[in-house]
Amino acid sequence: MDSKCVQFFQNKTILVTGVPGFLAKVFLEKILRVQPDVKRLYLLLRSSDNESAMERFRTEVLEKDLFRVLRNDLGDANLKNLVLKKVAPIPGDISVVNLGVKDSDLLQHMWNEIEIIVNVAATTNFDERYDVGLSINTFGPLNVLNFAKKCVKGQLLLHVSTAYVCGEKPGILPEKTFKMGETLNSNGKLVIETEMELMKQKLKELQKQECSEEEIAQSMKDLGMSRAKLHGWPNTYVFTKSMGEMLLGNHRENLPLVIIRPTMITSTFSEPFPGWIEGLRTIDSVIVAYGKGRLKCFLADSNSVLDLIPVDMVANAMVMAVAIHAGKSGSQDVYHVGSSCKNPITFGKLHDLAARYFTKSPLVGRDGSPIIVSKGTILSTMSQFSFYMTLRYKLPLQMLRLINIVYPWWNGNKYKDIDRKINLAMRLVDLYRPYVLFKGIFDDMNTERMRLKRQDINNQIYGSLEFDPKSIDWEDYITNIHIPGLITYVLQN
Repeated sequence: MDSKCVQFFQNKTILVTGVPGFLAKVFLEKILRVQPDVKRLYLLLRSSDNESAMERFRTEVLEKDLFRVLRNDLGDANLKNLVLKKVAPIPGDISVVNLGVKDSDLLQHMWNEIEIIVNVAATTNFDERYDVGLSINTFGPLNVLNFAKKCVKGQLLLHVSTAYVCGEKPGILPEKTFKMGETLNSNGKLVIETEMELMKQKLKELQKQECSEEEIAQSMKDLGMSRAKLHGWPNTYVFTKSMGEMLLGNHRENLPLVIIRPTMITSTFSEPFPGWIEGLRTIDSVIVAYGKGRLKCFLADSNSVLDLIPVDMVANAMVMAVAIHAGKSGSQDVYHVGSSCKNPITFGKLHDLAARYFTKSPLVGRDGSPIIVSKGTILSTMSQFSFYMTLRYKLPLQMLRLINIVYPWWNGNKYKDIDRKINLAMRLVDLYRPYVLFKGIFDDMNTERMRLKRQDINNQIYGSLEFDPKSIDWEDYITNIHIPGLITYVLQN
């Protein structure tokens, strides 16, 4: 990127939570690259002390390939100096009051200096333990908000949520806020404090019964899923994120609040270079399993729109939202950052592109020979999928079970092994079902208005802040950027 910079961030003090997560890292790299004259970047990391926070920052953030453009531009020594002067990794935890910052002098200093608070911290497991989901995704944002209110110069809290807080609604989904206690299915009133009490009660019972750690974890996962479904959400992740949004909206008072709701985040589109990714995100594990020849059939609607958005576009939208909204007292704004409205890609199209890619450039198996992928079977309803699994796997499995009973010494644990794999496949399909059969389109009118504002405030903001999904050529991006980036990541890890 050219030497023009984001003027707004000059001399600003910012707190970012959720580092070293994927999106927070990309946001941080962007700020350091385009505005090295930022005053201070406080980064909250889960760690025991200053030393381990610094170590985590170094190994899990700064040494990543994501920072290579910055490293090449500045050189190692200058990058080190920039980080020493501008970046302060802080041990802490958003699930604790005052974000777990124990040093009272540091706390006071942060409250006196911080102007912008960016909350990216979250647990993104669909079937997270209910106690963990509530503490991080629901009450975590409230702790961040309470911290932000104590910031004397506080101008804005930007909170990253997810577009899928809408549940499984079809049609055009507006960028609207939640009302406190709102449910998605009008099944009674949602009382967040009651959810917390229910969870604590269940935990107490389990401990009283002297359940194992494993049993407690499973019960907590089951409780989260059943509470989510009771109120109309498909899983614990989006349910706890929705409640987090409700608490923010209800308690923000006059602090300007921006909620960024990205869709499925994918590898970088162009900045700092194309194709950087970390971790296998929602649809990526499906692409990789397919490339490895392990996915013979999948539940999906070929015509269903998959809402994918590159991570650097989300980071750019965050940068823009901060610059536009900071200091605007009392406002609360929601932005969908996705592609389904302006430039949709269907699951069928993605499947075709992946099939073409792995046919042309197959992965290599353990024996050194190329893995041949078949087109695979796509089934568009859960009943079709269950029928297919029964015919193809469950009936032969019953035969194996009989053999196991009659000849227990025969074939060892083959039955248990296959049974475990089938159960895992069914669980994954059940978790992904709301997204691969999704019939919603995310309206992004607010985001579009923000994109248009880019031109109006060009005297303030310079440089590349691309977050228009219309600029994505899906065929080029998926085959030349995203899948190669994904393969690079898989081979390195």
